Formats: sequence, C-alpha cells, structure tokens
Amino acid sequence: MFTGIIEAVGSIRSLTPKGGDVRVQVATGKLDLTDVKLGDSIAVNGICLTAVELPGDGFCADVSRETLARTGFVNLREGSRVNLEKALLPTTRLGGHLVSGHVDGVGEVLSRSDSARAVIFRIRAPKELARYIAMKGSITVDGTSLTVNAVSGSEFELTIVPHTLQETIMDTYQAGTLVNLEIDLIARYLERLLLGDKAAEPETGITEAFLAEHGFR
Repeated sequence: MFTGIIEAVGSIRSLTPKGGDVRVQVATGKLDLTDVKLGDSIAVNGICLTAVELPGDGFCADVSRETLARTGFVNLREGSRVNLEKALLPTTRLGGHLVSGHVDGVGEVLSRSDSARAVIFRIRAPKELARYIAMKGSITVDGTSLTVNAVSGSEFELTIVPHTLQETIMDTYQAGTLVNLEIDLIARYLERLLLGDKAAEPETGITEAFLAEHGFR
C-alpha cells in the first residue's frame, strides 16, 4: 500500500526484454533506500513493483505482460523521469489517501492552463472508469494522490499547486501525455458491496436495471 505522496523523482536507467516481459532498472535519485530490502515494493508512476536487485543507487524490478498491457509503462524509455514512493509503514503519516499501486487504466491529458501560480490539467479517463470519479473525490495520477475539482463525463480537472509541480513529474505534462490512473479504493469496494449476492454470479457490474430494481432512480 502507498499514500500517493511522491517521495522522489527518479529515472529509467535501462529496459531489458527478459523471457517475454521486461526487467527495468530505476535510478532513484534522492529516494532513501537504506531501509529497502529485496522483495520490498516501490511504486513507479503509480505501478507497484517488487525490488529484485539493489545495485546501490536504485533498484531493478520485473514488469509482467499484464502490467505492460494495462498501464502506460510501455511508453517509458531510457531516461524517462518517473514518480517514486516506497510502500507505507504502519507508522507512516497518511498525507494522501490509500493507494494500492494497481493501475486501473490509462488517461490522456487534454489541456494545461495556468491559474495564478497553479496549473489546471484536464484529463480524459477511459469510459469504464468514469463512474468512479467524483468531484472533490480522490484519484491517483502517475502515483500522485490528487483531488478532483471538476467532472464532465469521462473528463476531469485537477488544480496542481507549485509544490506538487516541483516534486513530481507533473510539470512535464502537456496535451497528449498519457498517465496512469488508479481510482479510489472506497469506490471500488462500494460498487462490489452493492452487488450483494449477485457478486457471485459470472456477470458482474452495476447496470441501470440493477439500480432500478433496488430503488435507485
């Protein structure tokens, strides 16, 4: 688990095809690795990866085909800057929100505009994620815990203060940038709970007919 508070910006040192998937080496910059051991989790742009080598100034991890298919990892290249966060401890201050490090989909930055010293980003999420995104709710973008300021269909807006721009890779975002999205865990489990006994059936998901049947109109 993570908090969505980025601890450092690192970079991709190498990407090596290995048996059908990829071995990645990440240079971790100012991230303190003194308490990291083999098998620990580190989020890279919001993707939970397991450290399998610790060369001293970074770590190596294996990226599965599933991760390559469901995230924006395939868009990374040697030298790409990435957000980094170590897994939280029971004593960690929860400054953001609970983040699993399991990416739900890839969004696209539609626009960027200045608002005083802040920057407003408009992002389009995959249509299947739209129902989980609520105004003033939480969302994770490339591993950063953020508050949604406006929603219209599958598009949402974020207001990013200077500190966040400085401490993450968000200052590099432009129209067309692809970003990893993770919805709020509460929304994910609430939907599952509302299914009740129907959750055990092969066909899952809340439809308009289901909501009408249970009094939601």
